[in-house]
Amino acid sequence: MKVKKVLSLAATSVLFAAFAIGCGSTGNSSSETPSANNNNTAESSAENNASSDKLIKVGIINNDPNESGYRTANDKDLKAAFTKENGYDASFAYSLKNDEQITHAQKFIQDEVDYLLLSAADTAGWDSVLKDAQAAGVEVILFDRTIDADESLYAASIVSDMPKEGQTAVDWLKGKNLPSYDIIHLQGVMGSAAQKGRSEALTKTADELGWNIVTQQTAEWNAEKAQQIVQSAIDSGKEFNVIYAENDDMAKGAVAALDKANISHGVGKDVIVMGFDCNKWALEELLAQNWNYDGQCNPFQSSYIKDVIETLESGGTIANKTIIMDEKGFDASTITQEDVDNYGI
Repeated sequence: MKVKKVLSLAATSVLFAAFAIGCGSTGNSSSETPSANNNNTAESSAENNASSDKLIKVGIINNDPNESGYRTANDKDLKAAFTKENGYDASFAYSLKNDEQITHAQKFIQDEVDYLLLSAADTAGWDSVLKDAQAAGVEVILFDRTIDADESLYAASIVSDMPKEGQTAVDWLKGKNLPSYDIIHLQGVMGSAAQKGRSEALTKTADELGWNIVTQQTAEWNAEKAQQIVQSAIDSGKEFNVIYAENDDMAKGAVAALDKANISHGVGKDVIVMGFDCNKWALEELLAQNWNYDGQCNPFQSSYIKDVIETLESGGTIANKTIIMDEKGFDASTITQEDVDNYGI
């Protein structure tokens, strides 16, 4: 454990000796009747403090769990892993705004967490917070999203390769050899690593090959906003044959607009529909050939994070700070029920 944790445990050990007790009590409730034996009360208090001190204290900053099915699965995975039963005292904070996340991070540092786990809303603006964490002896572990900061300021970065996700999807689209490419591009929250990686691949290829980006707007991962954008394009009479949505929820919203306008979509239909994240319901849309492509983004990062923490707690170092999870893309023409069952979130 880190120095501040060791000092805390040393102090607790002295208290243990004074009362000659062992550990294992989970604590007493304020509603319990106090014991007539003051020594028993003191012993119970000491055991409570010891149990608390032995927990690894983590502050987890994430995006809003309601942002998407991916984020819901991500948050659920973290909450299941970082429990008191597993040796952690975890606190959670949520925001889609960078400045609010920074405020949460500063509060966690002041609270003397051992580890700050961060999925940043934006890639920029984190240097001062990370330096404060380092000065306070708080290890920072990035998950899900990268940031623009020197890697000396964090212990590890557990991420998807967002540019690769985007390039894999764009290469798939290029391989369809359409007579023309007229694309509605629905972007995620601007500045996020997912948005940047998935957008850059499409924008670059469109420029190189002369693809027509009919509309390029952020729907901020939101189905309703995506539906409004696509509906507006339909109402204005714009011609398009591809929906490139940077997550499944936005693809779902786009399809709702297509259905309302009686525009066919999916395999062999008028509009190709592409999404990301591999929600189970989205993969089922592929299986039914209502959508065409879905790019995987792995939300189950807690096991990777715990491996990093265990290494650091044992005094080890993380040689390769960037830990990239393996991911793939799914085509409606080849996806199977087994794929849906194994990869759907």
